[in-house]
Amino acid sequence: MLTTNLGPLQLDNPVLSASGTFGSGWEGRQFSDLSGLGALVSKTVTVRPREGNPPPRIHETAAGMLNSIGLENKGIDHFLAEALPRMRTLGPKVIVNIGGESIDEFVQLAARCTAAGVDALELNLSCPNVQEGRLYFATEPRLTEQAVRAVKQVAGVPVFAKLSPNVTDITVIGRAAEHGGADGITAINTLIGMAVDWRRRRPVLGKTTGGLSGPAIKPVALRMVYELARSVRIPVIGVGGAATAGDVMEFLCAGASAVQLGTAAFVDPAVLARTLDELRRTVTDSGMPVRQWIGCLHRGGATAAAAAGPRPAAVHQHHGPEARK
Repeated sequence: MLTTNLGPLQLDNPVLSASGTFGSGWEGRQFSDLSGLGALVSKTVTVRPREGNPPPRIHETAAGMLNSIGLENKGIDHFLAEALPRMRTLGPKVIVNIGGESIDEFVQLAARCTAAGVDALELNLSCPNVQEGRLYFATEPRLTEQAVRAVKQVAGVPVFAKLSPNVTDITVIGRAAEHGGADGITAINTLIGMAVDWRRRRPVLGKTTGGLSGPAIKPVALRMVYELARSVRIPVIGVGGAATAGDVMEFLCAGASAVQLGTAAFVDPAVLARTLDELRRTVTDSGMPVRQWIGCLHRGGATAAAAAGPRPAAVHQHHGPEARK
């Protein structure tokens, strides 16, 4: 009932972790059983170690969180030697998120990760907290296509391009990624925002701006997933504010083939496993497998839902603190 496909990658279910929110996944094993998840997505890995941005790096907002981590990580050598082996012991498929400041760096990372036997790659084309937020690879269709095509030439595994919402028309970028050979699209990364300490007359974050995530951006993410699903023929992975099984169902209806949960894990580290359990009950009660829910809004959602019988109560339940944060 829960199986889904991201291009050539088949997953047991559509519930994934989001990059940058759960480390390698190893940190979360003490809070819940992660073995049943569809996939774990690593924190962004770069060619060389990165110290990240100056503090403060995180600020809680009325409906989410601003972060300006700056892709702090220990580099690809450490990831392959230490983090990847731990991720593999957890059970789910492993998707490695890679970030480069040049196409050559993306290619280097893709080649090394492919050789290490990861299940898929997610290209972080869209982090707003590096390169002064210029987002070249996620805002210029030509560069998006070039980066994806170069990675596909060396990657022996599926490649998903993670796109930025900080553009006028995300479908243009999505089609560029598809033309470059991407096996799927992850949408969306964080929205650029800031917080101000008016008493001290300065920005709250050490780097002035950061990426806004959490429930506040879910309507934007849903809209962009919906638009992308109408514009490309490759699968879309939805991410942005999801915290419950009901949220996952909304993204599926909008056209996502899988859904990543991220910021909600800061509120409740067990949210991923709990959401999967809720989703399993919701889908079973609906009488319709996940594959039939995917993109039902594009096929006449009301008709599809009616065919499944009464709407499951579980879709509306469990909107706890993470849904209000």
